[in-house]
Amino acid sequence: MSRTIMAFDYGTKSIGSAIGQEVTGTASPLKAFKAKDGIPNWDEIQTQINEWKPDLVVVGLPTDLHGKALETITPRAKKFAKRLHGRFGVTVEMHDERLSTTEARSELFEMGGYKALSKGNVDCQSAVVILESWFEHQWQ
Repeated sequence: MSRTIMAFDYGTKSIGSAIGQEVTGTASPLKAFKAKDGIPNWDEIQTQINEWKPDLVVVGLPTDLHGKALETITPRAKKFAKRLHGRFGVTVEMHDERLSTTEARSELFEMGGYKALSKGNVDCQSAVVILESWFEHQWQ
């Protein structure tokens, strides 16, 4: 059985999202949700969750290059993950997102040059990188 997995790249101004299938181990960007001081429009997220009905939601865990928590953003990403679970009853896992933004920018640039590097595109591509990294981690 293949599970549908949704991923979020949490940020205080924008939250990128992606969807993927466990059987293929690949992900596609969905949309970036604007956030006010880290708080999204929960109705928009509800709409996306209702549409895709994910079996699992993966939220990127921001850390420094050594895997240590970052003072302000790490606890906020964890709180976002808890709220997803609390509001929508979805199973949520956190996944290390070190270097996801750097990797996303490089992939987008390869696909479309500077024009592809809009904030929303980068956030959604970061969610793709987080999800594909999560898939790889499952198969190790």
